[in-house]
Amino acid sequence: MKSFFTNLFNRNNDPKSIISFDVIDPIYSHLYNVQSNLEFKVKGIKDNVSVNLYYFPGSLDHEEGRAEIKKAGFNNPYEVLNELYKKMNISVLSQETIEEGLEYDFIHIQFYSEPTSEEKKFFKQSIKNFTFFFCCTNSLEINDFKILYSGQHFFDYAKGLLDSELLDFENPKNESQAKGINDLKLVLQGICQYLNIEIPETVELPSSENLVEVSKVDLETFEEFITLISRGNIEEGERKEQAEELFINYKRPDDDYYEIMEGHFALFENIDAWNSDWKFDPEDAEYFISEMIGEDLNFEYPEETYSHDLFPYIQTALEKRGLELMSYDTKGDNYLFFLANKEDVGRILELSELTKIEIDKL
Repeated sequence: MKSFFTNLFNRNNDPKSIISFDVIDPIYSHLYNVQSNLEFKVKGIKDNVSVNLYYFPGSLDHEEGRAEIKKAGFNNPYEVLNELYKKMNISVLSQETIEEGLEYDFIHIQFYSEPTSEEKKFFKQSIKNFTFFFCCTNSLEINDFKILYSGQHFFDYAKGLLDSELLDFENPKNESQAKGINDLKLVLQGICQYLNIEIPETVELPSSENLVEVSKVDLETFEEFITLISRGNIEEGERKEQAEELFINYKRPDDDYYEIMEGHFALFENIDAWNSDWKFDPEDAEYFISEMIGEDLNFEYPEETYSHDLFPYIQTALEKRGLELMSYDTKGDNYLFFLANKEDVGRILELSELTKIEIDKL
């Protein structure tokens, strides 16, 4: 029993620390069940904070990802995951387990910190990447996590993960890492406040204030949203009329659910959108997206690939045109697709949160 509790206290669950399983787990639950990506502003942090839930093998199982994996000397995403597990001292997956085709989630948090005096010689801000991988400590169920850290841009995602180092957040190895860890604590508090997640009373908060910068929601908010999701292809009068209707909807009580949803659907009827069943063929995607962009779109994909499995291949083709496929959350078994300028995606997701018009990054 003594040995058990000694090991148990080695878990990442210091009741006073915000970098703990009791804080990370509800964040994961929201990302898994509600919205898999967040992008928002936290007071004290440069630019937006990006929070994404990814998983092995799917998040690397596409044309670009497979090329990155091969370049790194591996054959598939599971081999990359096992290499990361070795680095984190987590038991690797056996071949039998790999053949089961299970998914293994991880959280990637990215933001910018103030550069150290040395870093200022080269750049104005210092990127921080923290990836959280879940594991078991003295348990058969997930009850712990390990963190990999990188201060480099993930231009090659597989390489970015593989080059990351195991983080001991209680003993940073240098000033840059220490700044990143202090900012991570602010970010975790900000995420919890942003998602209305209750932080355990035992946790010593890094800040006494609300770290989420709340923007005022008004008619201009909805006008900007409409402009971005339509890529500017809407008449001014129609945009203003639609914004007024949405703003009225926004102020309705939640009980008026169906009226609110009807208003959202009316919005997408006025822009180039594609309402699709959950199951669609690549030919459907090529046809409807070609109609939306006014030119032929063809993309490469493996045989017998359909529906959401096509997203990585569609996005790769659209990225060459500076576009990204997004979808309104219909709360049903269909997609309501639209195209956004890639540079506007972050702002669209911010406005989605503000306007309560739920947009999914695919």
